[in-house]
Amino acid sequence: MKQVVQNYKSGELALLDVPEPMCKPGGVLVRTLYSLISTGTEMMKVGEASMSLIGKAKARPDQVAKVVQSVSTQGLAATYRKVAGKLDSWTPLGYSTCGVVEEVGEGVRDVKVGDLVACAGNEHALHAELNWVPVNLYSPLPAGLDASHAAFGTVGAIAMQGVRRGEPQLGDVALVVGLGLIGQLVVQLLVAAGVKVLGVDPDPSRCALAEKLGASVCSAPSSGVVDAAVADITGGHGVDQVYLAAGGSSNEPVELAARLSRDRGTVVDIGKTRLDLPWNAYYEKELDVRFSRSYGPGRYDPSYELEGRDYPIGYVRWTERRNLECFLDLAARGRVDVEPLVSHVADFDDAVETYRGLESGDLKAVAVLFRYPQRPDGAPAPVAAVAPATTRPVTPLPQQRRPAIPLGRPLRIGFVGAGNYATSMLLPHLAERPDAELARVVTTSALSAANARRKFGFAESSTDLGDVLDDPSIDAVFVVTRHSSHAALTRRALLAGKAVFVEKPLALDEAGLRSVLDAVAESGNDRLQVGFNRRFAPLLVESSRRLGRRVGPATVRYLVNAGRLDAQSWYLRSATEGSRFAGEGGHFIDTVSWLLGADPVSVYAAATPSQEDLHAVLTYPDGSTAVITYATSGAARFPKETIEVLADGSVLRFDDFARAGVHGPRRWTSSRIPHGRDKGQAAQVAAFVAAARTGGPFPTSVASLAATTRATLAVDASLASGATVRLDAAVGAPS
Repeated sequence: MKQVVQNYKSGELALLDVPEPMCKPGGVLVRTLYSLISTGTEMMKVGEASMSLIGKAKARPDQVAKVVQSVSTQGLAATYRKVAGKLDSWTPLGYSTCGVVEEVGEGVRDVKVGDLVACAGNEHALHAELNWVPVNLYSPLPAGLDASHAAFGTVGAIAMQGVRRGEPQLGDVALVVGLGLIGQLVVQLLVAAGVKVLGVDPDPSRCALAEKLGASVCSAPSSGVVDAAVADITGGHGVDQVYLAAGGSSNEPVELAARLSRDRGTVVDIGKTRLDLPWNAYYEKELDVRFSRSYGPGRYDPSYELEGRDYPIGYVRWTERRNLECFLDLAARGRVDVEPLVSHVADFDDAVETYRGLESGDLKAVAVLFRYPQRPDGAPAPVAAVAPATTRPVTPLPQQRRPAIPLGRPLRIGFVGAGNYATSMLLPHLAERPDAELARVVTTSALSAANARRKFGFAESSTDLGDVLDDPSIDAVFVVTRHSSHAALTRRALLAGKAVFVEKPLALDEAGLRSVLDAVAESGNDRLQVGFNRRFAPLLVESSRRLGRRVGPATVRYLVNAGRLDAQSWYLRSATEGSRFAGEGGHFIDTVSWLLGADPVSVYAAATPSQEDLHAVLTYPDGSTAVITYATSGAARFPKETIEVLADGSVLRFDDFARAGVHGPRRWTSSRIPHGRDKGQAAQVAAFVAAARTGGPFPTSVASLAATTRATLAVDASLASGATVRLDAAVGAPS
């Protein structure tokens, strides 16, 4: 299928061929009929992409701060790879569409194949021929509403949420600053609510359009016309609300709002405009400044948008889906008229030229629609009401390992998942190896698959997992997806006869781990590696060698200064993705076990009341002990990982993959690594490829991988029970 994309590094726009998205549970697959260009938000994004790196940095200081933080914790080299990869990627455009339901996912009951729906979301309602849209981000069209008008649904919901934030009442007087697409819709919504509206915009044609749509007086901000009208209509008191629907770097909108507001009036920011509030003016009138966050409650909440968990109407009357439904209803009943806003309708094939016209100013428009071709084969839409299961049967291998790859042929790799870690820490190392061939990448997002194919040279890309697992020519599979999917995908890949590299964790519970071990037993395929990369880190390997072979038990202290995550991070979705330690802790337990040359026999854990900071005490067969402190409350600039090993009169001190030293009879100190921290990803990829190609043993036995996974799960079990968990018993059974 085709999709509009932009490279944020170069600014290049393209109509790209990408894989079609799969229909997943909890949503619908929609074939687009019309999509709307947001001439404000989208064109601002397009403009930013054309800036220099310095210009981009000035436009997004929040992202610059994240980069600085990443350098302090991950090192310059790793941060550079991550940032460069993000910049040099195709990014999607669009967030407001209307189309026909082509396939219905499991659990969806409110629509059927062939229904018309309006769709929202900058990850789901894209300028693309097909989109998968979760249940809370679409709404069926009311009878009589034209599909081209329904494509305004998302921007209509944005305007509606802004109006709701102002809490207008019958008879109020409101001023709308900025009469672009959002501003024109705000005008109409306020008029429909019984509010007298005035407008400000430097473009006379937009002022005339707003007056045609119900505004009383509109004019340029410097003309004085609106000032006089406000004084006349309000008796000199000022307007009740000001709605800022303007963009740009000028501070004039907020100054105008203060001048024309009444005492204790309300100022609502809807657009992305400069907000350098003049303190005296806002203080003297005690103005109430409010922000309107996109389409309404539910926006940016993954449980609402992705998992379909609605908010009870008794507590949240107007969610983003209910705002969308309300706007569509008003449009269907003629209370809002979007037809006068449509300046241009372009064929989807002309998308790039249309954006160029808007960017250059040759195409002047309030709203532009893309019109899409019908199904390319002319066939009717599918009739199945529920998406077919995507799991395909696999044939287990006989009880034997697959032989070595023929001499001279590279290992053919299928890659499942292409997120930040995969594209910055794994794929760059694989792409440069002559003994590995990147055959196919599969992701849930069509665009991320296309990006990975372009950047790393995959022969093919897809959104269908079966394209990797059912292809007998693929020798090995990398599973680099979200934690909750690891065990199931690993099991399927093992049963399909593939060598498997799965990023940590291997499993989030004992049942998941057991399913993987059963797959090994059923297939005889034990060619498994988990992404515990620390044991491959060159400096840590050298440090362990310098410490030498132990005679007596050792004491290990491992401090992980994990830091806090962004509130929206999927790592924090403990209900589906497990605790943060369950997802990450295997790294540190595996490192300790590798240093001590054994697997732990018991685990005891204690934590702060919030369980954000915890200590895990592990014991080993020879009497060695290890304390892993995993904390989120430390200073961001403090090293992330420090390790101390005390044994036989010597101490190994390891500082965050940058410095190390051995103190004792044999003293040794490393020099600082000049090119950043190497946490072992390149070496672990090399070890996996070598083992899979030669048919030799993998770096870590399946038994040890299982022991590390059980010890990681035992930390949560011990926190829950308050008791020590012995690892020779079932996880969760205290001693």
